[in-house]
Amino acid sequence: MNRRDFLKLSLYAGGSCLIPGLPGRALAGPLDQVTFDPAVYYTNQPQTIMVFLYGGASELAGNFTNYYSFRNLSYNSYEDYFGSNNLVPTTHGFWNAAGGNIMESLLASHDLNVFRTCFSQVRWDNNNRSHGPCVTQNQRGTFNDNASGIFANLAWVLKNNNIVNQNTKMPFLTMDGDSGFYAIGGLPRISYIQPISINENLDNPFSRDYERDYTNTMDALAQARNQALNLSDKITDAFQKRSEMEAFIDEIDNLPDPALGNDNYDNNSFARKLKTAIKIMNHNPDTRVITLATSGLGGWDDHNDAENYLDRMEGLFRALKSAMAHIRSVNKRGQINIMIMGDFGRGVNLNTAYGWDHGNLQSFFLLGGTDYFRTPGIVGNTVVSSTGEVNRLYLKPGSGSYWFEPLSVASTIYTIYGITNPEVLTNNNPAINPPGNPLIKT
Repeated sequence: MNRRDFLKLSLYAGGSCLIPGLPGRALAGPLDQVTFDPAVYYTNQPQTIMVFLYGGASELAGNFTNYYSFRNLSYNSYEDYFGSNNLVPTTHGFWNAAGGNIMESLLASHDLNVFRTCFSQVRWDNNNRSHGPCVTQNQRGTFNDNASGIFANLAWVLKNNNIVNQNTKMPFLTMDGDSGFYAIGGLPRISYIQPISINENLDNPFSRDYERDYTNTMDALAQARNQALNLSDKITDAFQKRSEMEAFIDEIDNLPDPALGNDNYDNNSFARKLKTAIKIMNHNPDTRVITLATSGLGGWDDHNDAENYLDRMEGLFRALKSAMAHIRSVNKRGQINIMIMGDFGRGVNLNTAYGWDHGNLQSFFLLGGTDYFRTPGIVGNTVVSSTGEVNRLYLKPGSGSYWFEPLSVASTIYTIYGITNPEVLTNNNPAINPPGNPLIKT
């Protein structure tokens, strides 16, 4: 990355790498009630890669256990559409043709945890299976659609406890554009805790060739801000770091690719994003969170022609297997975790367009983070729910099975970063912690 690209990137991001934030007003609402234990944070030192499956991926890749119960209830025949050879469950009930063998490999190496009962009873009761609200709520960790995002909240907590400050290098990154995970809601905007948008090549995806070169005007901008805000020392110091930050980005950009043998990354955008994310986190312990979507594989709104879902899931888990090999190669399996979730799951009726309609149960996947996560493996079991109506064919948590609302993913994130009462931010939904098979180490 050259100087022009990096400086433009920083300016698009509100100068979050370079310019200290303005004094903010006192916080109001749930963040006022948050309690934080720095000992947990410093013990765990977590780094999170959040992969969001926009469109709402079917849960069947990670949970094919009920196939023989619902196949004869489906409007269209699974066998006729997918072919019987592509409808084989693996030993642990994954869908073999949809990345199941790779999941088995990750499970055997204790790299994969699969939670089959991420289920929204609230949405089920309110017949809410719409993309907009579900994405918004999952990325904010609350049913309040106007709230701040999970990682915006986390940034504020870390800032208020001086874990993130104006000297922290790139604490929050997004390869997902303007993600709801960083929505500020009613929070004051503080530049150095805003996420920086990058792509897998560490370029600014929103730059334009006609944009002026800010390199020779940064000092003038600094002086103007100094005079207007009477913050001369802090701002001058921050702008003096621009050369250091440019060199730092170049260091990351020039890091060699890992040698992973048979687990080398595929040559697609999603795989390259994962590789870049891990290279950044390994090189820069200040980076706490990187969010990304699955561009390069495709979207997950499989109302029709669901056959493509098989290749997408295969590609997703091939990339995740490479990512875990990469994380192991740099000895960061204890610190770096990868989380995979989406809008919602889908029904299991194969509809008239040979696809699945929206549901309320999804598989939540979690890899890594073994310093603070145990590896419970597979959690939850499901049953087929049918009303007898066309398209009303779903999976729901089985009787007595542990299940959790999607908002519990937010509580889990908050917990590993040291927030001791995450429920105040998540409508009283606790962290994922199945009884008798706990996830979070204490």
